Amino acid sequence: MPSSSNAGADAGNKTPLAAAVFWLQSFRPARTRINAWERWRIVLGSFVGILVAGLACHMAGGTDASGLLWLVAPMGASAVLVFGVPASPLAQPWSVVGGNTLSALVGIACARWIGPSELAAAVAVGAAIGLMLALRCLHPPGGASALMMVLGGITDPWFALFPVLFNAVLLALAGIAYNNATRRAYPHRQQPVADRENLSQARAADADLDAVLARYNQVLDVSRDDLQALLEQMKWQAYQRKLAGIRCADIMSRDLVTVTHSTSLAHAWALLRERRIKALPVVDADFRIVGIVTLADFMRAAELEGYQDMDAKLRKLLGAIGPSGKPPVVGQIMTRQVRVASEQRYLVDLVPLFGGTGHHHIPIIADNGRLTGIITQSDMVAALFEPTKQPL
Repeated sequence: MPSSSNAGADAGNKTPLAAAVFWLQSFRPARTRINAWERWRIVLGSFVGILVAGLACHMAGGTDASGLLWLVAPMGASAVLVFGVPASPLAQPWSVVGGNTLSALVGIACARWIGPSELAAAVAVGAAIGLMLALRCLHPPGGASALMMVLGGITDPWFALFPVLFNAVLLALAGIAYNNATRRAYPHRQQPVADRENLSQARAADADLDAVLARYNQVLDVSRDDLQALLEQMKWQAYQRKLAGIRCADIMSRDLVTVTHSTSLAHAWALLRERRIKALPVVDADFRIVGIVTLADFMRAAELEGYQDMDAKLRKLLGAIGPSGKPPVVGQIMTRQVRVASEQRYLVDLVPLFGGTGHHHIPIIADNGRLTGIITQSDMVAALFEPTKQPL
């Protein structure tokens, strides 16, 4: 995420004219990347929200020449946030209600107790922002609410309750009803870490994002969890683009080391250690996969819960003699439910298996069901950097 200091450094390396052009380009408005339906949804929602708040408050409180007794101007800005960016932390119901009402109270206090209107206006806006930050209800229209009280000479605290509080509550309720009816979650729920599929990876990603946001140290008009979700979607989009044309047959390892159901555990363990691999596909006489034996299977069979007495327990397992007088075999400890993929399956389809379900090895089979290769997490990583790797 670029910072203003980096932008300044870039401009400093240019000629004065180029630097001036570079600086002027920062005034160019950003493109709003929404379709026509979303634009009309925002327009109609703002209309409905202000109409509901205006009609209800008008009937409840009457009006005078200024119209301020039943509907306050900052509600128009609040409507932009509630219906235009309902996922924003600045647009949530507590921000709308607390930001407007508390700021109005601050403005009323300043109008009553501070003499010069210029000073009262400045103190009102600054104090309102400080209070909203402290109470986690930062809402841009709140600054307008505080300023309006000073400029209007409003000193009655009840004005903060009616119409300001009443307006804000009605607008927030209209936002809840309309946004959810148009498939926009409001209030926008933040995603707890525990809801994510891989808790340890989620915590690591959270720590990375927290470190970046701490360095950025600016208020963002997007929640932290939404930013995390967008980054994850962007990463997934990059995976799809990178791996779009690659099939499993293009990158799978074909130098297979396999065992059968009757292979002894001692021999299987020796293969794992000699070849420095972590899994052995188990095949039948037709070379069809019937299971897989991994280091985890050996640890489970040896009842290893940690590194204590690991060597002794493994030696006991590998040297054991069963009731039949024969050593234990792979079929006794292998995992029988094996996730496989076909040679022609696109590699991008395997990303969720490696990233979210804990798979480390995916056997690859031909159309006739015979085992032809295996893809590991290392193969997947290599494919990201060598997407043009051809089959052997």
